[in-house]
Order: sequence, then C-alpha cells, then structure tokens
Amino acid sequence: MIPITKTPKCYVGGSFIRSESGRVYEMRGSSGEFLANIPLCSRKDLRNAVEAAAKGGAGWAKRTPYNRAQILYRIAEMIESRAAEMSAWVPGKEVRATIDRIVHFAGWADKYEQVLGSVNPVASPHFNFTVTEPMGIVGILAPEDNPLLALMTLILPAITSGNSVVALASKNAPYPAILLGEMLAVSDLPGGVINLLTGDRAEILPTFATHEHIRALAGIATREEAVALQQGASESVKRVKLLAPDTDWYSARFESPYGIRDFVEAKTVWHPVGS
Repeated sequence: MIPITKTPKCYVGGSFIRSESGRVYEMRGSSGEFLANIPLCSRKDLRNAVEAAAKGGAGWAKRTPYNRAQILYRIAEMIESRAAEMSAWVPGKEVRATIDRIVHFAGWADKYEQVLGSVNPVASPHFNFTVTEPMGIVGILAPEDNPLLALMTLILPAITSGNSVVALASKNAPYPAILLGEMLAVSDLPGGVINLLTGDRAEILPTFATHEHIRALAGIATREEAVALQQGASESVKRVKLLAPDTDWYSARFESPYGIRDFVEAKTVWHPVGS
C-alpha cells in the first residue's frame, strides 16, 4: 500500500489556498525525513488575505457577543475532538492549554465590555458612556516555538472583540496552523475572520508593517524586526504590540481581559437625560 501524503494548504477567506506564486518549502522531521511541502506565501498572498479579512470581519463585528462566545466554544470542542492528531505535532500539554485558553476567552466575549467600558460623570444633564468598538484587521506574527498555543494566544484577544486577523504561522513548525485551518473550515466561524499564512517572515514582514488596511500588529519580533515594524507602522498610524522571543506562553497574564483592550477603540456617547 502506497502512503499518500497530504498536501498542506493555507486557510484564507474560508478556503484552502496554495501560494499565488506556486512556491513551497520542505518541512522535515527530527531525523531529516521529508514530511510535506508547505506553501511559501508571498506579499501578494498577504494582500489577498487582508481583502478576505475585510470582507469577513464586517459581519463578525456585528455578531452579538453571545454568538461570538458560542463559536469560540465550538472551536475549542473541535480541537479537543482532534487532540490526538494535534498531539502528534505539539506536546499534549500545549494542546490542552490552547483549549483552555479558547474557553477562557469565550467566557469573556460577553463580559469584557463591562470591564473596558464605563459610565462617565459629566456636569450637564446627560448620560455619558464610553463603549468599545473593534479596530478592524489585526496582523499576527507567531513565534517559532509553541506554534499552536502562541498562535491562538495572539489571535484570541483580537477576534473576541470582533476584529478579523491575518496571521503568519511558525515557519519551522507550520503543521499545527494547517490543522487549525482544517478545523476552522468546518466550524461556525465565518470565512475571513481568521486567515492563516505560512512562509518566510523576512519576506512578508515589511508588508505587514506598511499595509494601510491592517490596523494593528501583535506578535514576536527580534530587536531588528521591532524597529522595522515600528517604522513601517508609523506611516499608517497602526497600533503595535510586540513581545520578546522568550515569552512564556503558558503564563496566566495572557488570560486577562485587558489584553482585549489592545485591539479595541473607545467611543464616547452622549445622551440627554429624560429623552
């Protein structure tokens, strides 16, 4: 019986794609054996993913917090149902921590507004409220280590609050992101809310920084990368949240609702008293 190797594809706009350039790079096992050809996405693929995120994100932002929570719970269930398959690529501890983190943010989906919003005292006969709104499209730069937990930890605060994301997965360990895309494709998450690319950071990073429709960036960066990202982001005034390469992704600090605040904007509403 001849084994048939799966052809991995990226997940963009609810569909599976190869790189528009047709390029791939080899993924090999610990003994150097060939495992799969992984799409080597280009800047054009990133721009296409941003377009998909813009289409999918508009409807996602209008979903009720309760509905977003239910969809996140469902994603956690789907990962749990394929935990054995995922554990072939990352430690079981990381799979369990990822499931727990998704459930945690699902619980915050209809509660973070009470933490981040406020009722403001004003010296006039008005009610004054500060409420949050999603920013739009968030670019995610995942690290090489903890390729599943780190990826979802970076994605969750953004999508919980109604944003859509374009994420660049780990280059050396891309398969967890490939499997995640397969699960998202059959989940209730609308296409375009999460878009997963694979490829070379050095090639795609400048476009992440300068693309005007990406409103925020989050992820891991070296000192040199951080300088390039900050400089590029300044042109379009996008928000940038970068972490050190040695970040502990299991830390409970990533479960704070204040992480959501990095990907929302505040809107103040005035309403006359008695009207």
